[in-house]
Amino acid sequence: MKTIRIAGVPEHFNLPWHLCIESGEFEEVGLDVQWTDVPEGTGKMCQMLRNNETDLAIILTEGIVKDITDGNESSIIQQYVQSPLIWGIHVDKNASYSTVSDLENTKVAISRPGSGSHLMAVVNAEKQNWNTANLEFEIVNNVDGAIDALSTGKAAYFMWEKFTTKPLVDNGIFKRIGECPTPWPCFVIAVRNEFLANNKTIVEQILDIINTTTEEFKFIPSIDRNLAERYGQKLEDIQLWLSKTHWSQKQLDEKTFNVIQNQLFKLNLIKNKLEYAKVVS
Repeated sequence: MKTIRIAGVPEHFNLPWHLCIESGEFEEVGLDVQWTDVPEGTGKMCQMLRNNETDLAIILTEGIVKDITDGNESSIIQQYVQSPLIWGIHVDKNASYSTVSDLENTKVAISRPGSGSHLMAVVNAEKQNWNTANLEFEIVNNVDGAIDALSTGKAAYFMWEKFTTKPLVDNGIFKRIGECPTPWPCFVIAVRNEFLANNKTIVEQILDIINTTTEEFKFIPSIDRNLAERYGQKLEDIQLWLSKTHWSQKQLDEKTFNVIQNQLFKLNLIKNKLEYAKVVS
């Protein structure tokens, strides 16, 4: 039995992986898949790939593209979710802010540098025609850290996936005053180059199994109820999220890659560009 380490956020996007593990599909082909939930998100998973703490990561596209250009010896082997991620822009329940424009020149909470919450804060600032050079960041590690930072005034706002934070909005912990969809497919599957070089057949087996599941995922009986129960969501919210979410079984194409990399370069989030073939395997 070959042990494979896979990391991903503890969110509804990754239920297909858990279903494959629980049903024994990986075991049937001799793979012992060890899943690690990473609530800190993409920045932490980039570090795990660099430190050989995981073999694969289900990771935000912009985050891994940035980290590979910064020297992470990993590759994107496939898109995972084709549709954009809808980032909610959140403030504390008692905050006086009521529109996104109110947040100009305030401090933003981010999980860590290079994370999606960091990169998308810059993307959102440009979208609002703010001076991105004026952005200030408060590192909070995860959602619990963001709750503390916003409630104590250490930061003014926090960006995180809209549906994941919806219960916090419903419970009056956060106010969501805006949204910012990613202008590209949101999740990809990344692998350490060393692992890929030595385990190409195994990686192909993993992709075959997960792709079969994601192709059929929306048609699984009562999948909406399963998701709602597992992730503490309202059924109607999950149904809306499912209608907007589209998994992928294809590789990230060169045109989309160039859009992402050019945007990161324009916003001074990366210092140099890499060829498509250096990032996408």
